[in-house]
Amino acid sequence: MKILEKILNVSQTREADKHTILKEEISSFALMGQASLAFVKAIEPLLQRSQKIAIIGGSGNNGGDGFAIARILRNKKYNIQPFLVQFKDTLTPDCIINYEKLHDTIVINSTREIPSFSEYDVIIDAIFGFGLSRPITGFTKQVIENINKAKKTVYAVDVPSGLYCDTLPDSETIVQADIVVSFQRPKLSFFFPENGNYVKNWKTVDIGLDEEFVQRQDSKHFILNEKIVEVLATRPRQSHKGDYGHTLLITGSYGKMGAATLSSKACLRSGTGLLTTYVPKCGYQIIQSSIPEAICLTDENEEFVTQLPEISKYDVVGIGPGLDTNEKTAQVVKKLLSESKNPLVIDADAINIISQNEELISLLPKNSILTPHIKEFDRLVGKSNTSTERFQKQLEFSAKHQCVVVLKNAYTVISSPQGNLYFNTSGNQGMATGGSGDVLTGIITGLLAQNYSSLHAALLGVYFHGKAGDEAASKKGHNALIASDIIDALRIEKH
Repeated sequence: MKILEKILNVSQTREADKHTILKEEISSFALMGQASLAFVKAIEPLLQRSQKIAIIGGSGNNGGDGFAIARILRNKKYNIQPFLVQFKDTLTPDCIINYEKLHDTIVINSTREIPSFSEYDVIIDAIFGFGLSRPITGFTKQVIENINKAKKTVYAVDVPSGLYCDTLPDSETIVQADIVVSFQRPKLSFFFPENGNYVKNWKTVDIGLDEEFVQRQDSKHFILNEKIVEVLATRPRQSHKGDYGHTLLITGSYGKMGAATLSSKACLRSGTGLLTTYVPKCGYQIIQSSIPEAICLTDENEEFVTQLPEISKYDVVGIGPGLDTNEKTAQVVKKLLSESKNPLVIDADAINIISQNEELISLLPKNSILTPHIKEFDRLVGKSNTSTERFQKQLEFSAKHQCVVVLKNAYTVISSPQGNLYFNTSGNQGMATGGSGDVLTGIITGLLAQNYSSLHAALLGVYFHGKAGDEAASKKGHNALIASDIIDALRIEKH
C-alpha cells in the first residue's frame, strides 16, 4: 500500500544510506551528524541538566553516533561522561573523528575496566547498531550486563545493542532500553513480542534519508499509523443511512451479552447506516434498552443462537463475540459460511468453532476478515514456537484462503492475501482488558458495510480502535481503562 511506510531490512537500510549520500552529495560523516542531532532533539525533553549521563559507544558507526551525541549534549551544558567499548583495535573512520573531538572518554577494553554505571542517572547506549548478526561475547557482554544491572533509564541509539533487526535474538545479552530512537524507520524486530523487554518503547526520527528510495524497496512489511486516514471517504452532505450499509451482527449467549452490547455499540460508532443485532432471547431486553439505535432480532432459543436469520438483505455479516461454541451454534456458523456471498467478519467463538471443525475453513468466503487473538489463531492453524513462525503461518493462511487476518496483540498484525504484513502502532497496555476485542470486531464490521475493501476496513478499524484506546487512556489511565471507554473515545475521521 503506497500510503503506508515500508519497514526495511538491514541490507536495504545500508543501501538507503549509500543512496542518500550519493544523491544529496553529503558525506557519511554529515549524515551521522544529522542522525545524532535528530536523536538529541527526540530525547532532550526527557533530560535534566542535573542528571549524570553516561554515553557508551562502540568501535563502529553506532559508536560514532554516540560520540557525536556526547559532543552535542556537552555543548548544551549537560553533564555527560563518554565511554568507548573498544571491541575492535581500530575505529571506523567516522567514529574516530567524533571520538577524537572528545578528550575525556573512558576506554573499556577488558573486564577489569568495566564500571557498574550505578552512579549515572541516564545511560545512552550506542555500542552496536543495526548490522549486528551474532551474539555478543567477551568483555562487551559484561558491559551490557552491567548496563542492565544498573536499572537506570536507558535510551538506545537506533537499536538496543545486541538486538538483531530482522530476526529473533539467539542470546539474552541485549540492552534493555526504555526508549529506542530509531533512524527513519522502526526495525522489524521491534514488533516481535519476544523483544518487549529490550524495546519497552520506541520512536522514529527523520535523519534525511531519501524517502522515495526507501518506499521503492521491495518490502512486504508496513507500518500502520496515521497515514491510513488518507483512505477515509468523506460523507457528502446529501446522503442518508442507506448509503452506509446495513450490518448484521450475530452475537451473544447467556452470560455473555456484554460482548453483544459492546460490539453493537462499536459498530454503530464506526458509521454503519443501519445495524441489526441477532441474539438469543435472553438478550432482547438488554439490546433494546442499552442500544436503542439498533434493530434487535432474537433466536427462538433462550440461551444461545440456534438458527441463521435471512442474510440476503444485509450488506455485511459479523459473527462471534460472546457466541458460545455449542453444537447448534456451530451449525449456524456452517450455514452462514455456506450461504454467504459476501465477505464476513469472524471473531472469537466463531473462530473457535471453525478450529474445531476443520472442514469449515474451506467454506470461508473470499476476502473475509478473521480477528483472532494469539490463542485463537493457534487453535486455528496449530501452535507456533515463536512470533516469526506465527507470522509466517498467518501469511500462509491469508494467501491460501484469500482472507485478511487481524492477529490481535500488543502490536496487532494484519495480513493480506497478497503477502503483506501491517504492524499497528496505535494503542496501549490499558487495552488489555475484556471486551476490547469485541469493540474491534464491531468497528471493522461497520466499516466493511460502508464499502471499504476488506483490507482497508481492517486497517482503519485496527488503527482507530488503538487511537481511541490512547485517547481513553489519556483520561482514565491504563489500569482503569475498560472497553466501553474505547467506544466513547472513538472518532473515525481525518482531522
